[in-house]
Amino acid sequence: MRRIKTIAGVCAVLSICVAEPVKAKNTEMLRKTGNAFSDIAKEALPAVVFIDVESTVEVPVRQYANPFDQFFGQRRGYSQQPPSTQEYHQQGQGSGFIITKDGYILTNNHVVNDADKITVTLGDGREFEARLIGTDPKTEVALIKIEDGGELPTVPLGDSDALNVGEWVLAAGNPFGLSQTITAGIVSAKGRDETGIAEYGNFIQTDAAINPGNSGGPLLNIDGEVIGINTAIYTRSGGYMGIGFAIPINQAISIKDQLIKYGKVSRSVLGVYLQEVDEDLAASFDMEEKGGVLINQVLEDSAADEAGLQGGDIVVEMDGKKVMKLQSFRNRVANTPPNSKIELKIFRDGKYIEISAITKEMEPSDGEVAATANEIYEKLGISVENMDSETARRLGYEDLEGVIITEVEQGGEAWNAGLRPGKVITSVNRQDVHNVRDFEVAIRNVEESRVLLLVTDGLVSRFIVVNLDD
Repeated sequence: MRRIKTIAGVCAVLSICVAEPVKAKNTEMLRKTGNAFSDIAKEALPAVVFIDVESTVEVPVRQYANPFDQFFGQRRGYSQQPPSTQEYHQQGQGSGFIITKDGYILTNNHVVNDADKITVTLGDGREFEARLIGTDPKTEVALIKIEDGGELPTVPLGDSDALNVGEWVLAAGNPFGLSQTITAGIVSAKGRDETGIAEYGNFIQTDAAINPGNSGGPLLNIDGEVIGINTAIYTRSGGYMGIGFAIPINQAISIKDQLIKYGKVSRSVLGVYLQEVDEDLAASFDMEEKGGVLINQVLEDSAADEAGLQGGDIVVEMDGKKVMKLQSFRNRVANTPPNSKIELKIFRDGKYIEISAITKEMEPSDGEVAATANEIYEKLGISVENMDSETARRLGYEDLEGVIITEVEQGGEAWNAGLRPGKVITSVNRQDVHNVRDFEVAIRNVEESRVLLLVTDGLVSRFIVVNLDD
């Protein structure tokens, strides 16, 4: 018994000796992790900004001829007046982060879109009024800029393509108006493209807490680099439930570059109808395994048609990367700059072949066309339309290519320069324009404070210089 007690005592002493170093080692690891998070916050937070927006909304208000009608509905003998609108001012809040020392700031489209006034508060408490450079609702990216801030603090941009599931990430922002906040988590998933948040989504999923007000703030890796823009949460209660989504920074950088250069975002299109390839389809086409996207139809004169793609082709790779899902393939094509060469590997008639295609620019939606028309009217003071054959015949413009002026702001620079409805613009800054699309691109690319237009009335052509509105 004495021997047994001695052995037990030795074991107890050994367990203590072993446990103490392990505990100390774990504590040290945690301390180092905490210090790393602290260092990241110290470096990044000065470049994280609070964004306050003011906007005006119009709400329909129904007018009644008799005051009792608004309580009891329309009564016999009283006529209801047409509905009118009433303006209300509303405020919103969000986050952003400075990416250049001269004041460019990335944030979310839903934070600043339709804002009448954007106020940015820096980490040091300074406030600036920002101007909107551009937004892209289809990816939820927006770019704003502040002026005269001196040499501003910035946060470095990382490579979201190099991100791995399971990596530590930190979400920075101003949730619920509480400024300079950091939360930690991991990358839960990548390539979430069917969230419904944006039309061209390719989101990073994280369990780092993202709450209202975090939108537009940076998602940081352990090197303190931005690898995403905090955008949305999945919630049933309105609060944090462990699932947040961020726009990959590589996608945001591409959008940012286009917004700075062109003021808008252009996307590519192949001109095909697609469906995903499941096991049954793969077997029907004698493929060994499912995957890729099946081309159902190729549109005439499209990029796909010109490249020689056919209905029944299965796209399995794009630029050397596997194609597995329809939405992700669509996003990759769309995010490629127009007129770019892409390499496709397809499965056709039991063989794999390589095909090169030159993408074409995606036509804008009706909403985008309307927005562009409004922008041009504000910038130039005119509205234009394509000339159809009937209009050209009626006005004697059968042999002309250009855009017809439909409206001119009276008293504006264009009006004073001699532009009038019914005249045709055939070139902008000596570049021929054949349609409204050409005209929009030409006007957007004007970098000076005036534009040179070649205008004709069908008999005489002359150059007209128009000063642009600021």
